[in-house]
Amino acid sequence: MEPILSVNQIKKTFRLSRKQQAIQKIAQPEIVAVNHLSFQVYPGQIYGLLGPNGAGKTTALRIISTLIKADEGDAMLLGHSIKSDPEFVRRHIGFLTSELRLEDFFTPNYLFDFFARLHDVPESMIEPRKKEMFAKFGIDAFAEVKVANLSTGMKQKVSLVISLVHDPDFIVFDEPTNGLDVLTAKIVTDFLLDLQKKGKTIIISTHIFSLVEKICSHVGIIINGKMIIDGELASICDGVSLEERFFTLYQQEVGEVA
Repeated sequence: MEPILSVNQIKKTFRLSRKQQAIQKIAQPEIVAVNHLSFQVYPGQIYGLLGPNGAGKTTALRIISTLIKADEGDAMLLGHSIKSDPEFVRRHIGFLTSELRLEDFFTPNYLFDFFARLHDVPESMIEPRKKEMFAKFGIDAFAEVKVANLSTGMKQKVSLVISLVHDPDFIVFDEPTNGLDVLTAKIVTDFLLDLQKKGKTIIISTHIFSLVEKICSHVGIIINGKMIIDGELASICDGVSLEERFFTLYQQEVGEVA
């Protein structure tokens, strides 16, 4: 079976201001956020990219989603390069980040229609899909409420629905349950499993061990921008909990447990 996504030696370096250097207590003016990262995701998988805050997970997913460019390396989605054919990638990918900011002035109803047309969703499909998605996440009662007046959880639900407005086959979620209450987090988690049952391929980044153990068949552990281990979850854990396995690897890589 061919991978739906193949990430090959991507690297990203950021230049820091003097203020950023002082805050992060870093002497050098540059920091390597992603360090020659490689992994593959196969059709129908939920792949978990696991690591602590600052490990490079979000940067890696933004590169894959063509939001920022890698300094080195490439990634192929359905055989198309993120570097030479970014438009194809954008049409076939759904990307959700907890940092997505919706305009306060607009309503969920307006935003869904706007992004659906932006993705060239046929007019005949917009209303049925909106009705289905809004009902699933309980957005229908808030369809005409401005984003500014929605709760944090409801904003996250609207963001999720908008990211999937074009019904993509490959979905990228950056910290999908970050900042959500337990009820909303369960709704999102169950939805990810439903998407997998429909044949979607999903990659999530997270620092939550239980989320990976619940929904992911494969996992890559990333520390300081490097892929430390990558493979089937059961094989990586090898009879111990994911948390225990992670901290063993972290200690080997960093020399201490934070």
